[in-house]
Amino acid sequence: MRRIENHPVLGPDSSEDVGITVDGREVTAKAGDSVAVALWADGQKVLRRSKTGQPRGMYCGIGHCFECRLLVTGDDGAKVSVRSCLTPVQQDMRITTESGE
Repeated sequence: MRRIENHPVLGPDSSEDVGITVDGREVTAKAGDSVAVALWADGQKVLRRSKTGQPRGMYCGIGHCFECRLLVTGDDGAKVSVRSCLTPVQQDMRITTESGE
């Protein structure tokens, strides 16, 4: 995980670890992180691909551009498209990167 563990002004990070699954891969995130930040900290910059196969990632970071869309699978098995920069991580969240959507 790539993140600042002991910020010179804010101090040490005391956030709890949260386990999420991204495309079948286990990822450890921090409570309070958005999905986009958790994936960025894990080293994953490409969040989806465009219809033409071009890589897309977090662009505006405020939910305006929709470039960071991912699919989150709910407890009922339904997949919902979310803006990952606005969606907080939750324990056992299951995420699928979109491709060509």
